[in-house]
Amino acid sequence: MTLSELAGKRAPQSLLTNVPRLVAHYYETRPDPENPAQQVAFGTSGHRGSSLGGTFNEAHILAVSQAVAEYRAGAGIGGPLFMGLDTHALSEAAWSTALRVLVANGVRVHVQPGFFTPTPLVSHAILEHNRAQQGGTADGIVITPSHNPPQDGGFKYNPPSGGPADTDVTAQVQARANELLRDGLRGVKQVTLADALAAATPFDFVTPYVEQLPQVVDLDIIRSSGVRIGVDPLGGSSLPVWEAVEARYGLGLTIVNREIDPRFAFMPVDRDGKIRMDCSSPYAMAGLLEMKGDFDVAIGNDPDADRHGIVTPDGLLNPNHYLAVMIEYLFQHRPGWNAEAGVGKTLVSSAIIDRVAAGLGRRLVEVPVGFKYFVDGLLSGDLGFGGEESAGASFLRMDGRPWSTDKDGLIPGLLAAEMTARTGKTPSERLRDLTARHGETAYSRVDAPANAEQKKVLSNLSPEQVTATTLAGDPITAKLTRAPGNGAAIGGLKVTTEYAWFAARPSGTEDVYKIYGESFRGEEHLAQVFEEARDVVSAALSGG
Repeated sequence: MTLSELAGKRAPQSLLTNVPRLVAHYYETRPDPENPAQQVAFGTSGHRGSSLGGTFNEAHILAVSQAVAEYRAGAGIGGPLFMGLDTHALSEAAWSTALRVLVANGVRVHVQPGFFTPTPLVSHAILEHNRAQQGGTADGIVITPSHNPPQDGGFKYNPPSGGPADTDVTAQVQARANELLRDGLRGVKQVTLADALAAATPFDFVTPYVEQLPQVVDLDIIRSSGVRIGVDPLGGSSLPVWEAVEARYGLGLTIVNREIDPRFAFMPVDRDGKIRMDCSSPYAMAGLLEMKGDFDVAIGNDPDADRHGIVTPDGLLNPNHYLAVMIEYLFQHRPGWNAEAGVGKTLVSSAIIDRVAAGLGRRLVEVPVGFKYFVDGLLSGDLGFGGEESAGASFLRMDGRPWSTDKDGLIPGLLAAEMTARTGKTPSERLRDLTARHGETAYSRVDAPANAEQKKVLSNLSPEQVTATTLAGDPITAKLTRAPGNGAAIGGLKVTTEYAWFAARPSGTEDVYKIYGESFRGEEHLAQVFEEARDVVSAALSGG
């Protein structure tokens, strides 16, 4: 990908979203229900799109909210529905639409008055309510497109497990929503916004979450150590949570940016020239990186706070590297966890995690891309940790009970401060120790062109279609089209050797497939891995 000349620089006026125009299109544009590109489509993180392209409009949210209401009624989910939202321009409009439909269907909706509500707080609230077993089973919705550009909107449904809905649930919701769209929304129940707001139940998401934080992170040692902590919410919904953390615990935490702007005008531009609140990108995190010398640990979150970015005086940690650092530290400092609790990783996460897990004597559970595959393990305590390559993770409370079964971007940040306070070494210093023992890696991702038919073939490959026996000079040790941790289809291909691997998956939105790769032999070897990966995939796609 070509580096934009704007990368890392504050967004110019020409890049800023026209919010009134965006919201007008949300209400006025009518998506074509026969156009697959304008239908409701749940990916790994719910339905996403933009009102300007007819992919995230009021019609979509009316339909999907009705479908969720019908699903939960059919599944016997009769407790409250906890609803959150982030700071994207379309989030409040979509939140209002969803509330009107849910209330019309008799759903008791719990909302945070006057505040945006992050994803992990919704997951935490669902689990807390269902653990108490009072007032029926609860579920939740978060209105967010995660770290996507300001003009995007998103809708996620979390069932009573507290985490992202699995495919069997989203397939039902998606099918019913598209049926409602084709039928002109005649089956959608609605009340006025005034009636919906009057019927909603005010709920404090922040206080219970903040009060229970000592159950998952050692805040006492952070406070007593004097570790200097910086926080940049990147204009997102984590701001009131971080403010409450500092007010309650006095950690000496400095929030470096309190600005909320649906245009995200304060953001440095990402690598490709777009505004994107990606806390794992050094370009989007340029503002916090300029202050890296002011803090021992600095933390960034995306708008719904389900991702983390960790900055030390050495710079921004690679997300994969910090997953490995967290895993090694947690499994050495959480004696209350089940001795059999495993380590969960997605199949495109770094292989250094495999080596760390082996060094700890812990079972590795490698799953397809999608945090939903960690939900059951975190809920039962079978997994102590679940993390994915895109800076998303959650882990258990100190006593082994679940904390959140969706990604939580706040607790990895606080854990970075805990490990610095306890060991006297920052996460980047601990990474140097870790790689000295397990090896340094080169990791990257590239795209390659593929049309719709080729992407379909790639999604349904079998290992037998891969005829190569070596990769970048080493014997191939595995050809995977199903994840070894749970047997689920990966929707692509992963090929491994002792020293390297690549994984190829089709893009859901572009005519490309994504190639992830890693090598323990350095950057030149990784380049060879990518070159041969294209040949391997091309041969498999052509049947040769």
